[in-house]
Parts: sequence; C-alpha cells; structure tokens
Amino acid sequence: MGRCEVFLISIDDIIVTRIIFERFSKEFSSNIEVDVAIAGAGPAGLTAAKYLANAGKKVVLFERKLSVGGGMWGGGMTFPVIVVQNESKYILEDANVRVKNEGNGYYSADSIEVTTKLCSAAIDAGVRIFNTISVEDVLLDKKKVNGFVINWSAVEIAGLHVDPLSIRAKYCIDATGHAAEICHIVRRKVGPLNTPSGDLEKERSMCAEIGERTVVENTKEVYPGLFVAGMGANAVYGAPRMGPIFGGMLLSGEKAAKLILKKLK
Repeated sequence: MGRCEVFLISIDDIIVTRIIFERFSKEFSSNIEVDVAIAGAGPAGLTAAKYLANAGKKVVLFERKLSVGGGMWGGGMTFPVIVVQNESKYILEDANVRVKNEGNGYYSADSIEVTTKLCSAAIDAGVRIFNTISVEDVLLDKKKVNGFVINWSAVEIAGLHVDPLSIRAKYCIDATGHAAEICHIVRRKVGPLNTPSGDLEKERSMCAEIGERTVVENTKEVYPGLFVAGMGANAVYGAPRMGPIFGGMLLSGEKAAKLILKKLK
C-alpha cells in the first residue's frame, strides 16, 4: 500500500483574506464593461451566456441566489430528473450531459448533472458568473438599456439603504424566470415594452405543449438593448408555464444569444 503523506504549512488568516479580496477585486473590475450582461443564471441565462462567450463576446452573469441553476436543480417536485425534447437535446450534449432516450421524442437527464455541466460549460467558454448579486435597476443611454445597476442580495434582503454600483453592457438579457424582474423595472421606470399592450402580460397556467413553443417565439428584444429569455419571455407575453420540461428554456437561451450576436456584428 502507498504511504499517505500530509504536508502541513503555516496558515495565515490574513493572507487567505487578502488572496480572496484581491482576486475578487481584480475579476470584478475587469467585468464592469462588457458586451453582454445577463440577470439570472437559470437554464436560459447559462445557455445564452455560453453561446455568446463561445462566439468571443465578453459576458458577465449575475445570480441573486447563492447557487446557479434556477428551478432546474429541483427537477420535477424535487425528483432530480428533467425532460427535454429531441429538438433541444443537442444543447445538453454540447455540455457533455448524458441524456436518455425515453422514446417518442422525449429525453431525460439528471437535473443536478445538467445544472453543473451547463454552469461549467459557460465558465469554460469564458463567462464570468457573480452570485449573491441582484440587479435592482438598469442603466440608460437615451432610450436604450446599456447596463445593470447591481447590489448585494443581502443588502436587498435586509432592506438596507446602500447605494449600488453599475455595469455597462452593449446588450442585456433578463433571464430572471417567472418574475421577469428586469422587464418589470423597465416598464415601471422607463416606458412601454415591445408587447401588444406595452405592459407585461400575465403568465398563464401550465400547458407545456404551448409553453415550450411560445417561450422560444417570445424570446426577443423587449426594449431597446434589453432581451428577455427563458420563463420570463412567457411571463412578459402572457403565455403558459411549462413545468419540468426544459427544452424550450435551452432553445430560448440559444436564440437570445443568436439575436444579440447579429446586433453585435
């Protein structure tokens, strides 16, 4: 049997603190002006970020919670399994996710594997993800959204009056899910959205057959400089929710990336 050796070094708590602070400061500072800023690290946000970064764009992604993945972590009712359809499984395969053919065009995957590998693929592509940061407002350049106003999520939760910081981006994506938080901010503070009424429509009750199609159709520039992707797209345009089938979410993220890439040419 091999010998297990333990190498002990002297640990200085201040050195540990300095390493963390200096590395974070450097990485944060290098991401305050980017090509694309994304709010929400769920399936649509991670997918959009990955494809944008793969195309050579500088992308920063903000997640208000401690963990990424949105609702995908929990699979269906905490059973760690999700379903995608044939049209979208290639996005999972691109991230080296193992998918199981369930027949009739349905494929299943482990929700924890999907979440971690989509996150890893985005990071490997060059995306910088900052967790525990909330987007509380947008930056405006005349009548175009050109960045996010951010603060620590803990500040928001505690209700503290602490002034935020700003991130400038050529384009932004609202991938905050059912809440469509950034779209709500823009409608409330800036003006009408690119919807029939100019307002946010109400999310409809579950119907995956319709919702999976419309979440892709509704992925669009909802206000100059601001795109909506994922479940937020259906919340903004009044379409049904889908439950634990995530193909539309993945395709929505990819579509948002493609639309922005056309704008950035």
